[in-house]
Amino acid sequence: MDTVADMLTCIRNANKALKPQLLVRHSKLKENVARILKQEGFISDYSVVGEAKKQLQINLKIKSRKGVIEGIKRVSKPGLRQYVGVNEIPRVLGGLGVAILSTPKGVLTGQEAREQKVGGEVLAHVW
Repeated sequence: MDTVADMLTCIRNANKALKPQLLVRHSKLKENVARILKQEGFISDYSVVGEAKKQLQINLKIKSRKGVIEGIKRVSKPGLRQYVGVNEIPRVLGGLGVAILSTPKGVLTGQEAREQKVGGEVLAHVW
């Protein structure tokens, strides 16, 4: 089961339904993806709740009866991993969106990966 794809699907569905927040099961990778989404302004905040069974609470941004996230797509799947070098990092919608990469230096945006001259696995595109 692809847990990151499940998280992205929950975010997509909550965004379309104009839900202000959602809960997903916690993992460090999901927390890092949420950190990138907050850093880029796609969500307002996230937090880890619970002790025994940790969950990730994500607060979405909603403005004028529409979610801030236009689209969110999982790129690398368990059946077909997508790895890119530093010169092949994709630009999402000509720079209007964000590519999220898992690199040896942690989970980074495409722009940060280019600046640090590191490639990795393309997790998702968000616009």
